[in-house]
Amino acid sequence: MPRTPISTSDAPAAIGPYSQAVRAGDTVYFSGQIPLDPATGEIVAGDITAQARRAFDNLKAVATAAGGSLDDIVRVGLYVTDLGEFAQVNAVMAEYFASPYPARSTIEVPALPKGARFEVDAVMVLG
Repeated sequence: MPRTPISTSDAPAAIGPYSQAVRAGDTVYFSGQIPLDPATGEIVAGDITAQARRAFDNLKAVATAAGGSLDDIVRVGLYVTDLGEFAQVNAVMAEYFASPYPARSTIEVPALPKGARFEVDAVMVLG
């Protein structure tokens, strides 16, 4: 099955040897999105809520570029550097997704690229 890379300037460019997302058949696999401003390539200022919103905005932009929307996402992975901030991240996620919610895992990690405090990846099914 061919793999089709997905790319949009409305989300940060890849900072390594990977694609923003890859489509294989009707499934789209997203690389992790951290709270980088696509215009500057810098982490957005603010607390975990601001970082989560920017990362979800980036995810939404890639979903749109792939021909879908957040409603088509079936699974998300959330990565935080402090599980004590989980309630704030959970509240932000509720702003972006409606029931039925995607499956989810949330993992505390010691560090994320560029000093981010939050990262999200996803799987989307189209069709």
